[in-house]
Amino acid sequence: MTIPTTRRAVIAKKPGGPDVLSIENQKIPALAADEILLRVRAFGLSRPDVLQRLGKYALPPNSDPVLGLEVAGDVVARGSAVTMGIGTSVCALCNGGGYTDYAIVKAGLTLPAPRGLTAIQAAAIPEAAFTVWYNLFDIGALGRRERVLIHGGTSGVGSFAIQMARAQDAIVFATAGDERKVEACKKFGAHTAINYAKQDFAEIIRRETNGEGIEIIMDMVGGDYFAKNIDCLAMDGRLIEIAYLRGAKVELNIDTVMSKRIMITGSKLRPLPMERKARVVAHAHKTLWGWIEGGKVKPVIDKVFPFTDIRTAHAYLESGQHIGKVVVEI
Repeated sequence: MTIPTTRRAVIAKKPGGPDVLSIENQKIPALAADEILLRVRAFGLSRPDVLQRLGKYALPPNSDPVLGLEVAGDVVARGSAVTMGIGTSVCALCNGGGYTDYAIVKAGLTLPAPRGLTAIQAAAIPEAAFTVWYNLFDIGALGRRERVLIHGGTSGVGSFAIQMARAQDAIVFATAGDERKVEACKKFGAHTAINYAKQDFAEIIRRETNGEGIEIIMDMVGGDYFAKNIDCLAMDGRLIEIAYLRGAKVELNIDTVMSKRIMITGSKLRPLPMERKARVVAHAHKTLWGWIEGGKVKPVIDKVFPFTDIRTAHAYLESGQHIGKVVVEI
C-alpha cells in the first residue's frame, strides 16, 4: 500500500460563517509511536465544530487546527507502538483533525468499527456516544430503572443518550422543540417526550413522577433551564452540564441543593488528558459495542454530504433542523 505524503483538509482561516471554510492541501505529519494514519471514509459533524468555526471554542493544547472530532476509515500506517493491523476498519475520536481524507489519530482513541455498520454509521459514533457514556455512565452512574431527563433529545448526543439510557433499562424523559422532533424522541425510545416550545417540562415531570422528580438530568441548554432542572431533581439527584446554549452564568439556591443532596457536575470531553479519554473509550467499548451490534443502539443519520459540500453541511448543522447526526462522506 502506498502511503500518501499529503492530504486534503478543511480549515477556517478566520472566524465566521460556513463560507470561511476551505479545503487545502497539507503535508501529512510524521506519526508518533502511539498514532495511526487512517484513510478516512467518513467523518461526523458536531456542535463544537461550529463553535470552533465561529471563533467561540478555545482549542485545548496540542489540538490539530483542522476541524473534526470523529472519523471512520481504514488503517494505512501505524506508529512503532501500535499493534492494530493495516487495513482494519475503525472509528476514532480526534483532538481535531477529522475533516480530512487522511487523519492521524491516537491508538488509544481508536476502535474497530462495530460489526455490520457502514463507515458513515461508524463515523457518527465517537464524539456523541463517548460524550454520553462519560457523562451518563462514568460520571452519572446511571442505574437500572432510574429516571433520566435528556434535553435536546434529537441532537446527535441526545439521540444516543435516549437509546443508551433505554439499553440500561432506565426510564427516559426527553425534550425537543417541535412535534416532529418529539415523535423522533419517542421513536428513539423515550417514555415521555416533551415539546418545550409548548409545554413546561418541569410541570410535566412533576406530574409524571408524582412529585418525586428525576434522578439524573443531562443538560446542554444552561441559562434559564438551570433553576428548572434543579427543581425537577429528586432527592440525591444529579445534574450534569455538557453545554450552555442559553448561557453559562446562572443563579443557584444553595439551600435547595443542600436539602435535596443534589450533585451538580459537568464536563468537556475534548480537553481531557489523553490517558483519561482512552479510559472512557475502553470502558464504553466493553458495553456500548455490544448494544450497537445487538441492535439496541443505532447511529441516527440525518443527512450525508460529500466532502466538497462541507460549507453546506455546516450551514445545515447550524440551522438546527437535523435529527441525529450529520455526516460527510469521502
